[in-house]
Amino acid sequence: MKIGPFSLAAPLALAPMAGVTDRPFRMLCRRMGAAMAATEMVTSDTRLWNTSKSRNRLIHRDEPEPRIVQIAGGEPGMMAEAAVRNVDLGAQIIDINLGCPAKKVCNHAAGSALMRDEPLVRAILTRVIAAAGVPVTLKMRTGWDHTNRNAVAIARLAENLGIAALAVHGRTRADFFAGDAEYETAAAVKQAVGIPVFVNGDIDCPAKALKVLAQTGADGVMIGRAAQGRPWIFREVLAAMNGTAVAPPSLAEVRAIMLSHLEALYSFYGDAHGVRVARKHLGWYCRLHPEVGHLPPELLTNGSAREQLSLAGAFLSGIIGQTARAA
Repeated sequence: MKIGPFSLAAPLALAPMAGVTDRPFRMLCRRMGAAMAATEMVTSDTRLWNTSKSRNRLIHRDEPEPRIVQIAGGEPGMMAEAAVRNVDLGAQIIDINLGCPAKKVCNHAAGSALMRDEPLVRAILTRVIAAAGVPVTLKMRTGWDHTNRNAVAIARLAENLGIAALAVHGRTRADFFAGDAEYETAAAVKQAVGIPVFVNGDIDCPAKALKVLAQTGADGVMIGRAAQGRPWIFREVLAAMNGTAVAPPSLAEVRAIMLSHLEALYSFYGDAHGVRVARKHLGWYCRLHPEVGHLPPELLTNGSAREQLSLAGAFLSGIIGQTARAA
């Protein structure tokens, strides 16, 4: 698969997720087999870029190509300016967010709220594509609600305007993340356009990835929440795509991956903030292993980075020892 001048090593992408797909997590998922990993959603209002949260979302130095920044907003001129500014900072692909269902985003006529206003979508895509000078992609939902599924119409519009690829999450904005994702809309989108299409939503194992690809005819899969605490899902799906299989990681490997991730978080955010961000990742890693049980309370406090790293390592080392003795 190609997106503009970039040939992807695999038809496999990490979905952008606010509060999750920061630089340390993107780098980890890329090492595990994801061929693309977009930043967290960046506001198109450049006046807000001086906050620490926004500054962190603009950092993608030393990341493997293609470097993708997702922007969100509802004003064409601001979206175009944000695209240009991010390209100046090193972005190689600009992704436009038409998928975020959060109220604070939709209340500003951005994210999936844009799907209710196709003329505005046209204006935004036209301005961003003309200004960016790099490939522009699009991530969207199936529509605003079940009676207004217009993903096919927006996909056709996007292709005609020059969008290089798109991703379809199999829910409407009204669904948020409730219920099961549906893939019929993604299949219809793929039939309607000639550009690469990624399918997204509830793809949580290799078998599901292969089934959804066969069902939709999509060119690739985009994985989001299933990668939380399980970044190795990408190598598992990639192996399945190649007709093979890989064994699940041992607890020892999970420990090594987790500790390396924590160290990357401390380096990126600094010790104090890194400890806070690390808590949710620790929870995600440990929930996948019933033998781990509940995290010790001290891992969920504001201890130092060194203390958190030491406690996490010792905790999982103890679990590994118990598992070995049981065997």
